[in-house]
Amino acid sequence: MTEGRLWGARFEDAPDAAAWRLGRSVESDHRLWAEDLAGSRAHADELARVGLLEPTDHAAILSGLEAIAGELAEGRFPWQDTDEDLHGAIERRLIELRGDAGGRLRAGRSRNDQIAADLRAWCAEATSRLIGRLRVLQAALVDQAEEHVATLCPGYTHLQRAQPTTLAQHLLAHAWGLDRDAQRLADARGRMLAASPLGAGALAGSTLGLDPARYAEALGYDGVAANAMDAVADRDFAVELVSAGATLAVHVSRLAEEIVLWASQEFGWARVGDAFSTGSSIMPQKRNPDVAELARGKTGRVIGDVVALLTTLKALPLTYNRDLQEDKPPVFDAVDSLELVLPAMSGTVRSLEFDRDRMAASAGGGAALATDLAEALVGGGWPFRAAHEQIGELVTALEQQGRTLDDADPDEIAERLGHLDAEAVAELLDAAKAAQRRDISLGPAPEQVRAQLAALRQRLEGAHD
Repeated sequence: MTEGRLWGARFEDAPDAAAWRLGRSVESDHRLWAEDLAGSRAHADELARVGLLEPTDHAAILSGLEAIAGELAEGRFPWQDTDEDLHGAIERRLIELRGDAGGRLRAGRSRNDQIAADLRAWCAEATSRLIGRLRVLQAALVDQAEEHVATLCPGYTHLQRAQPTTLAQHLLAHAWGLDRDAQRLADARGRMLAASPLGAGALAGSTLGLDPARYAEALGYDGVAANAMDAVADRDFAVELVSAGATLAVHVSRLAEEIVLWASQEFGWARVGDAFSTGSSIMPQKRNPDVAELARGKTGRVIGDVVALLTTLKALPLTYNRDLQEDKPPVFDAVDSLELVLPAMSGTVRSLEFDRDRMAASAGGGAALATDLAEALVGGGWPFRAAHEQIGELVTALEQQGRTLDDADPDEIAERLGHLDAEAVAELLDAAKAAQRRDISLGPAPEQVRAQLAALRQRLEGAHD
């Protein structure tokens, strides 16, 4: 019995049950049904153009495909255990609905170019959705940053307080990373739609006079693949999507990690909204930033999807090999994971309430403004090496007394240094003025941050044009 599979006539024995279960892919590739039907409509039109379908059969096939689309969209499609894959299931159902006309559709096509086209088109649509969800998260960061242009906070290196900055500058750092993700995804999508594989057949096209350019035009591709063998073997587009998705997931994970830190009692910078927090099954006082933690955890899955896909592809001879049945699960998993994470993280960011006073109190704390003192000496003609050593010795001497720069009186510091007066020292140790002094295009000075905000707003507005 060959119902639901597209081969079998040359075999005497039916597939072994275990072999059938291993080879059956309908559980995953059924998600490609809309793309498969679009390709089938284009193929029916091309068969009719070259005279291989009579007008009555052409009309019957198109109406049958439309009926199948309705069944699939509404969850009424009668899947059978004998359906090996999506393509076989659709052909089997088309024959049930339209008789012999349905059996004519396979002429000149192969599952090889079919699946390459289906997955390529699905990836292009998924990429557009991810860009949209990514932009929503980016907008949430931009909106929060706009509220905190002047909110001071410490900047960190090695998770140690380094120099004062602003919360807006910190949030926008994450927004710019997401902007690169959007560019990567858009760039990948352009290549997905650059070259249609339809018409390649199994690997060398067909002898029926079908025109690959007509498929490309009907399905919205910019052109046709240059080589039929490459067309059916190529999964670069899937690798690009999952790889860009992994980079996006890493950026989201880094944001999530900072939210977890900021919401901790040790930092106490931020409070995550109730709708994006959870409690404990045993400790009634707990308030956990679980959405951020889950987003961080999902990143491991998406990175794993890249590894799984590349490992499947790494040693395949041209052209199609059944190993490629394993190309779809990691793609679907990566996209599904990101489509779960991005909206939840967007809501989390919007829910954040920041403790401005606590952040400002720690912005210039300790020795965070030591570099400003050293650079002031450089401005007075000192070699930076000597200035660095002078301020380092000052910080060490204060530490030995159990004090920091912000504990010391400006007069005392001026006396120790001998090259700056107390008024200058007091201004140098003012965290707000320190942020304002960093008035360069990529710095935290308020006017520069507003310029970053304007640039990102323009990008976000362009994304919706």
